[in-house]
Amino acid sequence: MQKEQMQDSMQDEQDYLTQTPSIQWFPGHMAKTRRVMKESLGLIDIVVELRDARIPKSSRNPEIEKIVGDKPRLVVFNKADIADPVVTKQWQEYYKSHGVKTLALDCRSGRGLKELVPAVRETLADLLEKRKAKGMESRPIRMMIVGVPNVGKSSLINRLAGGKKVKVEDRPGVTRGKQWVRLENGIELLDMPGVLWPKFDDKQVGERLAYTGAIKDDVYDLEWVAMRFLDLLRQRYPKLLEERFKVSPQDSEGLEPFDLLELVGKKRGMMMSGGVVNTERAAITVLDEFRSGKIGRISLERPHTATTQTENLDQ
Repeated sequence: MQKEQMQDSMQDEQDYLTQTPSIQWFPGHMAKTRRVMKESLGLIDIVVELRDARIPKSSRNPEIEKIVGDKPRLVVFNKADIADPVVTKQWQEYYKSHGVKTLALDCRSGRGLKELVPAVRETLADLLEKRKAKGMESRPIRMMIVGVPNVGKSSLINRLAGGKKVKVEDRPGVTRGKQWVRLENGIELLDMPGVLWPKFDDKQVGERLAYTGAIKDDVYDLEWVAMRFLDLLRQRYPKLLEERFKVSPQDSEGLEPFDLLELVGKKRGMMMSGGVVNTERAAITVLDEFRSGKIGRISLERPHTATTQTENLDQ
C-alpha cells in the first residue's frame, strides 16, 4: 500500500511538472552576442564563466561550451553569499571529482574574489610559461567574462577594477555590447552581455532562471512563478518560510501553491477592497526578497541532479 501511495505521489509530481508553462526568452541581441563571442575568442586567453551558486546547473549555458571549444575556462559560482553553503560545497566537490576547478565567491562583498586571479594564472600556467620563455611576460592576460543575464558579470568586473567601470542594475539585459576593462595587474577583461540559449528543453530550467531574475519578469506569469517558488521553499526550507513570511508548517500543510501565495500576501497585509489578497504584489515581493537574499541562504539545485549525460564537464 505504501509503495502504491509513493508511486501515485511521484506520478502526481510528474503530472504537475508536465503542466509547467514553458518559459522562453531569447531576444535578438543575444543572438548577436553569440556571434560576437565567437569572433572575440581569438583575442582572449581564458573564458571565465559565471554561474549563479543557487542554480549551478540551470545557469549553465550549453551554448557557451560549444562556442568556447578548447579555450581554457574557469567556472565561478557567484552569489555564494545567498546560496546554501553546504550545497555550494557539494557542487564544488562534484566538479572537482570530474576534474573541473571552480571558485565560489560573492561580487557584492568581494568575499573570495582574491582567489580569482591566482586561479586564472594557475589555469594558464603552461601558456604563461611559454610567454616567459619568449620574453613576452609583459603581455596582458585577456579574460572574457560570460554568463546568463543577471548573474553578476558587471559586478565582478567593477570589483576587480576597484570602481564602477561597467553599468550595473539588478535586472537582465543591462549590458548590451562588449566592453574592455583594463586592470592594474596586467589583466584585461572583456565583458559580454548576458546570453541565454534559444530553447530550454527542461521546463524547470526556465522556471529556475525566472526565480533568480535571469529572465525578464514581463515574459512570464509572475504569480505562477512565485507560487511555484513558495511550494519549493515549503518543501526544502520550511524554517526560512516561517521566519520570513510567518507561515508555519502547520499553516501551509495541505495548501495548494496558489493558496500558499495568498496566505503569504495575507500575512504581509497585502489586502485590497473586499478582503481580497493582492497576489500580484505578494508575488513581486516574494521573488524580490529571494533575489536579494532577504529570505536566507537558499540553493534550488543539488549535485545529484547533474549527470554527465546533461553536462559535458570537461569541455
